[in-house]
Amino acid sequence: MSQGIVWTPPSSSTTHPTAAATSTIAVDIGGSLAKLVFFAMDSKQLVFETVETEKIAQFMLMIHEIINDYNNGQQSNVRIVATGGGAYKFHDLLCREFPDVLEITRLDEMECLIKGLDYFIHEVPEEVFTYNDLEGEHKVVPEHAKVYPYMLVNIGSGVSILKVDSPAQFTRVGGSSLGGGTLWGLLSLITGAKTYDEMLSWAHGGDNTHVDMLVGDIYGSNYGKIGLKSTHIASSFGKVFQRAATTTTQIDSVPHSNDSETSTDNIQLRNRKFNNSDISKSLLYAISNNIGQIAYLQAKIHNVPNIYFGGSYIRGHLMTMNTLSYAINFWSGGEKQAFFLRHEGYLGAMGAFLTFQSTNNKHNDEERK
Repeated sequence: MSQGIVWTPPSSSTTHPTAAATSTIAVDIGGSLAKLVFFAMDSKQLVFETVETEKIAQFMLMIHEIINDYNNGQQSNVRIVATGGGAYKFHDLLCREFPDVLEITRLDEMECLIKGLDYFIHEVPEEVFTYNDLEGEHKVVPEHAKVYPYMLVNIGSGVSILKVDSPAQFTRVGGSSLGGGTLWGLLSLITGAKTYDEMLSWAHGGDNTHVDMLVGDIYGSNYGKIGLKSTHIASSFGKVFQRAATTTTQIDSVPHSNDSETSTDNIQLRNRKFNNSDISKSLLYAISNNIGQIAYLQAKIHNVPNIYFGGSYIRGHLMTMNTLSYAINFWSGGEKQAFFLRHEGYLGAMGAFLTFQSTNNKHNDEERK
């Protein structure tokens, strides 16, 4: 169970007249993770939960347990609000698992992301913060950071970048297929890590200079003429080929075959010379730096100074946040600022939850059970 927050309806909204009688469970089912938000009456707090999407049966069981524990097992006054791609992929499963609920409603993913982001920015104290290794964390965010327009870089399995002009007006201006799913997938393939948190833990203790080729490795020092320090990464994983080349005889000693088992042996033989922690850190830097640069370019094109990073990729991981902050600061020359959120992975689920908390919301584009 993730950190809860005291539920306070948005200041611009009026509580839905049926909100007290109806229990809302909001879910955001993505490609890698399934997220959930609900209101716990006993604690008067919003509760946040996450399960890997591949364990969808466990996620369904979690919803059943919430209904049993917080609603006396009664489904008739429960509303399930779903967003994300899984709201469509697993819609039939939700209907089979919860046949007696009041309704199962599907909502647009991007609209929910923006609604959730706006709520966290404007309504939840100390939700937004900045971070870098030199200055640490700053909880107090200046008011100008809340002024439209701002950018949302939502990093899930992939990356979506949205320019937010108002609570009801936004545009998806870009994105990337290289996101959390890429990091998770490649590190699972290379290192054999079983969980995303295990990969982040390895990365924290790694030394990417054993794997990455730095500017200093090429020039012997910095390249001051174009503003590159000797410690800047010139080529992610650039040293792997060099070091693998010195073991050609050893590699060639493995019989060549199209058999998958032999191919796996070759991969494992090469990787024995590299530490899993170093590999994890190198790839985390590579993906994060790439996202940071793309985010900066979109912010520059659209003249947006403040960039909010959301999505379950970040996980409150200090190294990830520092890398994103550094990338934005470096490429913008300090003109743009990276911001983070404590509940960064729950923007979509939070937005879905909020949809039925106001009498002013319209649901023209939703699909009902």
